[in-house]
Amino acid sequence: MPVPYFHVVFTVPDKLNPLFIQHPGDLYNLLFASVWETIAQFSYTQLCAETGMVAVLHTWGQSLSLHPHVHGIVPGGGINYKGQWKQVTTSANGKVFLFPVQNLSKVFRGKFIAKLVKQFPQEKAFTRNLYKTDWVVYAKEPFAGPEQVVEYLGRYTHKVAISNHRLLAVNESRVRFRYRDYRDNQQKEMSLEGPEFLRRFCQHILPKRFVRIRHYGLLSTTKRPELRELQQAFGIYVPVVKEKKDWRQICREYLRYDPDKCPCCGLGKMVTVEMFLAGRSPPAILTLTKHEITFKVPTINLSVQ
Repeated sequence: MPVPYFHVVFTVPDKLNPLFIQHPGDLYNLLFASVWETIAQFSYTQLCAETGMVAVLHTWGQSLSLHPHVHGIVPGGGINYKGQWKQVTTSANGKVFLFPVQNLSKVFRGKFIAKLVKQFPQEKAFTRNLYKTDWVVYAKEPFAGPEQVVEYLGRYTHKVAISNHRLLAVNESRVRFRYRDYRDNQQKEMSLEGPEFLRRFCQHILPKRFVRIRHYGLLSTTKRPELRELQQAFGIYVPVVKEKKDWRQICREYLRYDPDKCPCCGLGKMVTVEMFLAGRSPPAILTLTKHEITFKVPTINLSVQ
């Protein structure tokens, strides 16, 4: 949509790293939920509208240390109760802001700790100290447009821990790579023993089937009809969804291959004789003209004459 989009980063203190290592799936899900509830709450209270977010989980820092944080792409506005778009306010100097980051960080901290205590009551004494730590929420200036949002997502989301271009040298015992030290914003080099490099890298292997890119609110799939209506209100052409084609038709149009023709002579027409359905045992015997196929259950022996 032709609206401002903001890049927001939610970070948790490194005191929580031991818990993330012990319970990665539970803690990462808790992190996602706390981030979205914080954004949704500010949208309802300050805009009286429903917004959306594309959230991406990152678990690493530049030196491959464990650093769980969520990157969020949030539109600068939402849909109010009348179904109309309501944009965030603009300051006197013409700058557009999403929500105050100091307030975001405090609400985010409260929601995360409350969920943490509820899910892990045995850690209640530990979580008290988390209120004494400042939690960091960072909001960048809005993207230049929707195209830049798409370009950012495509470039920045599909990688894990370290990119190939940062690797400088690998030998039998050590790995040397380039990283950025954000304390002085300088490019530096680091050399690690092989086992230490693997240990750091393996910290960022997510649990099986874990989804690290998630869509919420207005940008979720459940809100697709409302989003299309909003795009049309902005004058954006929404293409009609193409009708699904049969796989045989796709083969003929794009692969130049007719699956119904005999692959041997190219003239005869293939006929479906039998279909084996999932979860069912094959027939005991199936006989074809000029070809005999014998089945023995539970094993299958194939003989062709």
